[in-house]
Amino acid sequence: MLSVDVHLLIKLGVSAIFGLIIGLEREVRNKPLGLKTSLVICLSSCLLTIVSIESANKYAVAGLHVMDPMRLAAQVVSGIGFLGAGVILRKHNDVIIGLTTAAMIWGAAGLGIAVGAGFFVEAFFGLILIMISVVALPYLIKKVGPKPLIMKDLRVRLIVSHDANLTAIIKKIIAKGYKMQSVHIKELNSEHQELNFIVYIDRKYASEVYDELKSMEYIEIVEVETL
Repeated sequence: MLSVDVHLLIKLGVSAIFGLIIGLEREVRNKPLGLKTSLVICLSSCLLTIVSIESANKYAVAGLHVMDPMRLAAQVVSGIGFLGAGVILRKHNDVIIGLTTAAMIWGAAGLGIAVGAGFFVEAFFGLILIMISVVALPYLIKKVGPKPLIMKDLRVRLIVSHDANLTAIIKKIIAKGYKMQSVHIKELNSEHQELNFIVYIDRKYASEVYDELKSMEYIEIVEVETL
């Protein structure tokens, strides 16, 4: 009759709970890493760690057949990078997204390995610190953080009448308090010019920027995109 090690089942159960917590945070934010994915990653990492440790204890023979108890766990750390790379995307505006989700995938695997190796307390505090980093810390920074961390990036595209003086328009935009970067000017046709740039704003809605720029003389079309 097969014997069941309750301690190992507890490890698997704890890793499943930790994976669910990580996945729930991503699911709420509508990110690629969902509940099921996170649970499978954390649970599988824990299972492979258990197999690695138990296999070394069961099949190793002193002086004859030496086995590394963390060999499979080490492969998990390397292999999980393939999943992480799959959620890192480059948008059409050259913005890179998915880095936090990729890190969460790696973190879920790390929690599973820690639980599988029996480090329950360390894994629990690791989970708490991860959740603080991705949930509480951004909120605190937004409320009381330094101004450079609060600023939001907007990509702006303006279609300007050919009669306008672009230098004067840029000076007016700067006078409104906008910090412009990556300015790109292009001639569209005999009647219009295109002005593209990135601005940094402090706790202001993109719609406010749109309304302010749209009201300026000679500006006919305004496009504003949050980066």
